[in-house]
Amino acid sequence: MHYLGKGFSLLLATSLLAGCGMLATTPPPAPQPPLPTYDQVTAIRAAGDREKSIIAVNPLRDPGIGALQDAAKRDEQAGKYADAATTLDQALKLSPDSPDLLQERAEMAVRLKDFSAAEKLAHKSWSLGPRLGPLCARNWQTIVEMRLQARDHAGAETARKWVGQCHKAGIPRY
Repeated sequence: MHYLGKGFSLLLATSLLAGCGMLATTPPPAPQPPLPTYDQVTAIRAAGDREKSIIAVNPLRDPGIGALQDAAKRDEQAGKYADAATTLDQALKLSPDSPDLLQERAEMAVRLKDFSAAEKLAHKSWSLGPRLGPLCARNWQTIVEMRLQARDHAGAETARKWVGQCHKAGIPRY
């Protein structure tokens, strides 16, 4: 009888442990939405190109800063994104509150996969900029893309609504 008690106890303990293992298993996590596979900077710039507001603010270019922007553009076209970012950083030292420079630097941050910096730069550009027109649309499309990158689809939808608010329709003339 003593032997039977030990065997039964062992069987009971094994059954309990097996049951605990079944309860401890968690369902597999929900599949994550895929990350964007398209060129996000192209999407950002296309948002600005599509924006045909009656208001489009184009600041006067300082020749020195313009030369740095042109050099950064050439570096970007050559695939030298870090060099382009460094050149834009030099321009930002000369004009730290320039909304267009901040947005260009945000786009280089996207190219360099520094998504947190890209979103912060786009926000700063928007807060200092005209809040209407093509630059505004690029600011908010950057935020859309960064929210998608973070798999925050609700945040991306909110930012998309802001892209639409960058438009100022013209007055109908008859």
